[in-house]
Amino acid sequence: MAYQKSKAYIHPEFFNNMCFETRMISSVKSAKANYIIVAKDDNEIVGYAYSTIAPKKIYSGGFATLQCDSFFDFDSVKSDDVGCLSQFFIKEGYRDKGIGTVLFNKSMEWLNSFKEISDVFIFVPNGNDNTLKFYLGKGFKISHQILEGFITVLRNN
Repeated sequence: MAYQKSKAYIHPEFFNNMCFETRMISSVKSAKANYIIVAKDDNEIVGYAYSTIAPKKIYSGGFATLQCDSFFDFDSVKSDDVGCLSQFFIKEGYRDKGIGTVLFNKSMEWLNSFKEISDVFIFVPNGNDNTLKFYLGKGFKISHQILEGFITVLRNN
């Protein structure tokens, strides 16, 4: 969270209460299915991607430490569950080497294996301009912003 907080220019204080316990554990517990893929250089973890299949209702009224009306337009979501590429990180020094593309492709392959899921979301905190550009280059579209621009919501369709 320190990296994301250092990049944020809208409400960086929102990151103050975010940590493993408030983000990852709550996400794992509320998801119907979880997928994590890790990139290593010898024994060093240099990146990971974490994806979920979860009931769309968990995104109503906020998630983890963030409170908002909703993270997306529920009426536009076709099924009761949604896919989410929830967390994605590549260690500095390992970026722009194709690792992110491999992690992204494997994550999307997993998310797309759920035939009943047609809606996949990615929530990008402000200040992560390179990350936003990466996802847009992979075909995701900006849906809207939440929390006064703190997060840009991307959607696969």
